[in-house]
Amino acid sequence: MGRHPLTQRPVHVAGIGLHRYQSRSATSYAELGVVAVREALADAGIGWPDVEAAVVGSALLGMAPGRIMLARLGASGLSINQVENASASGSTAVAQAVLMVASGLHDVVLAVGVDKPEPWRVAPAQAGIGSLEGGLVAPFTHFALLSSQYQAEHGLTVEQLAAVAVKNHRNGAANPYAQRQKVRTLDEVLDGPISGPFTRLQCCPVGEGAAAVIVMSADAVDRFGLKPARCPVFRASVQRSQGFVEPGGNPDAVLTVDTAQRAFDMAGVGPRDIDVVEMHDAFTIEEILYLEALGFCGPGEAAPLLETGAWDVGGRCAVSPSGGLLAMGHPLGPTGTGQVVEVARQLRGEAGVRQQPGARYGLTHMVGIGAVCVVHILEKGET
Repeated sequence: MGRHPLTQRPVHVAGIGLHRYQSRSATSYAELGVVAVREALADAGIGWPDVEAAVVGSALLGMAPGRIMLARLGASGLSINQVENASASGSTAVAQAVLMVASGLHDVVLAVGVDKPEPWRVAPAQAGIGSLEGGLVAPFTHFALLSSQYQAEHGLTVEQLAAVAVKNHRNGAANPYAQRQKVRTLDEVLDGPISGPFTRLQCCPVGEGAAAVIVMSADAVDRFGLKPARCPVFRASVQRSQGFVEPGGNPDAVLTVDTAQRAFDMAGVGPRDIDVVEMHDAFTIEEILYLEALGFCGPGEAAPLLETGAWDVGGRCAVSPSGGLLAMGHPLGPTGTGQVVEVARQLRGEAGVRQQPGARYGLTHMVGIGAVCVVHILEKGET
């Protein structure tokens, strides 16, 4: 693996902002995005003219959404870059912003994720390359089958699977930006079957929203007089795509293993050092699969550890304290950017009742159709 510029030039989170994730509304995507960006600018204490470049991540909006949206803040002539990487679009926007600053090209870059639940048009279906299932297996059925396989291998119960949603809905209930803000009992989560062991509350809502992160060089942090303790630093930023997977293997989990290991190597830390994780938990089984793939525990151990409170706020590692995709929501474009917002808030010690005590390191993880995977590792700013 080549040396990432990040290892030579530190990049900090200087500002964070969100528009609440919500069900589809009459609000334009431009308004959603501007609300999040203004909040991030205010959080950083800088003005729009101070931003040198922007990366806009979206999956469903179509061509060129960034210019007209950001022009509402002022026509400053800044560089605007558009990225689309399925569910990992927002994560990729952050990764590109980090690279722009780490490379020395810019000192202040905005990453913003924004989307509305427009009709999906997935390019692989138009590639002229057939598959055995022919696109007939819906995502929730695909992951239901993975759940059944995992249940057979490790004795996972339907109650243990549903407990993931109970935890994440509890976290989301304390998050004012979450789409789902209601504590749910185990019985409520187990109600309303959709496919296999999955119920409605074990599947993420796909709505709309926006998330913004302003990243800066150390020089810019000093120049603007920002408090280092409120500026977490990126220790790793890694993007990978699917390689060869042995027959019967889970491509997303295999890809997660590879991406995470590279991120840990870059950051010089390991799974045991991570205090907060925001991960791709669009379906309950994914949290269990990815906790094990990320190396936080061994095969078959994630669910029993959940029962002990290991993944709760205040436990060994707070997993999806925002509520995760299951409760915070999964509006695609904003999702990965919003994960960085939550981790930065945790590392600042500003998460309120969702705060993981003594949080020093945080990790974000997103997988997108392709398959692609993006992992970031951040460290608490200097006090």
